[in-house]
Amino acid sequence: MFELLNSGGSFMYVILFFSIVALALFCERAVFLYMRLRLNMDSAYSKVHAHLAKKNYRAALEECNNLAHHPLGRTLKAGLLKTGKRDKEIEQALQESILREVPLVKKNINYLSLFANVATLLGLLGTIVGLIAAFSGVSDANPAEKQAILASGISIAMFTTAFGLIVSIPCLVGFYLLNNRGDYIIEKIDEKALSLFNVLSTLKRQGQE
Repeated sequence: MFELLNSGGSFMYVILFFSIVALALFCERAVFLYMRLRLNMDSAYSKVHAHLAKKNYRAALEECNNLAHHPLGRTLKAGLLKTGKRDKEIEQALQESILREVPLVKKNINYLSLFANVATLLGLLGTIVGLIAAFSGVSDANPAEKQAILASGISIAMFTTAFGLIVSIPCLVGFYLLNNRGDYIIEKIDEKALSLFNVLSTLKRQGQE
């Protein structure tokens, strides 16, 4: 492996560094989004809704406390704590909670896109440097050495380009996988928050009749 890295010059080691950082970031975010935030949100919300249908607010709040590890539970709890308040207050509490959760769900995901672009550009830069070295060396070398110098420079150019793409493509795939997962979680939280708002608003109107 070190022979391969040496064949591409110093830029290969820089790209390798970004690939290691990107892999660590992807693993951490994947575990967080797919394992720690793994929850059937439809089922979880149904339990809260069932308690609210019986006007058992304490049980609904307890259900949210059981989901405190998940953004959905924290968001629903924020809305439930405003039970009986004006619709505007309930809506604001839910929206504020969602705004707090979004950065946690999407944290650091964009760095994968950054690493993909950096790896590609480093590969391109290595290509340019390799070609410059090749043609500069050829101009000053004797005929016997020209072929070896040219081959070495082109080798550096091709290796860095290939390695940059090898790193950038998985980074982009990882970015889209994690970003789509984050968007899905946020969309489901938005959906359940709106549903909770409608339920609380309806229950308040019923209590006023």
